[in-house]
Amino acid sequence: MKQNETGTQRVLGKVKWFDPVKGFGFVISDAGGPDILLHANVLRNFGQGSVADQALVEIDIQATERGVQAVEIFRIEPPEGMPELPLADFEDIDPEIIRAALLEPARVKWFDKAKGFGFANVFGRSEDVFVHVEVLRRSGLSDLEPGEALAIRVIPGKRGAMATEVSAWEAALKDLP
Repeated sequence: MKQNETGTQRVLGKVKWFDPVKGFGFVISDAGGPDILLHANVLRNFGQGSVADQALVEIDIQATERGVQAVEIFRIEPPEGMPELPLADFEDIDPEIIRAALLEPARVKWFDKAKGFGFANVFGRSEDVFVHVEVLRRSGLSDLEPGEALAIRVIPGKRGAMATEVSAWEAALKDLP
């Protein structure tokens, strides 16, 4: 950990838990120390509304009167050991098609974590895109809110358009021609 000019420190850690309904969770630093508060506003500033338990995060932290808090997120990676293709729906699809899919800006139509799926719409298209909770977990997320902006990789599946990856919406800008 190195102190920055702003009085913050950059750390790597893992999400202990995050509850989007409560609006906060905690990160455990790889270097040890007290739990680090991760507020939903810090996550939203990164462009996400949730993060999966055990996801790897690179964050700036700051000591406050109320304890150590995350003040900025720089990177979120999915939890280790997540399967490359967790859904049976992807088994018969050429991996090259999955890798070639562009990251496109989209908006969440609805998502039900208890049911394990939901739908999103790519900007400029009317078709619904199926989003499975396992794709979220593999992408380092745990939940989605209706209206949330995001970026998704979409492929044609057996039952229609399916998301293979979900990211912060700003990530779609990197794939634009």
